[in-house]
Amino acid sequence: MPELSRFLGIVIYMYFNEHNPPHFHAEYNEFKASISIKNLGLIEGKLPPKVMSLVVEWAQEHQEELLENWNSIQKEGKYHKIRPLV
Repeated sequence: MPELSRFLGIVIYMYFNEHNPPHFHAEYNEFKASISIKNLGLIEGKLPPKVMSLVVEWAQEHQEELLENWNSIQKEGKYHKIRPLV
């Protein structure tokens, strides 16, 4: 489970050999969610509204990098860290 980024108590990661659609996972305290890379919509789980807003803001800035990581993790098992929200 590669950790891609960490900011403000939020951890962003992807799994190896994950199912479509392309997505990433976000954790904050006891909350967990899967979020679509393409439309940044919630697929599964729950985050507090403020946290979800921060995750979407971060993902908008790094959408291309998230998709590159998705493809690279699925094909080669490789990934790169993504800058946190500042």
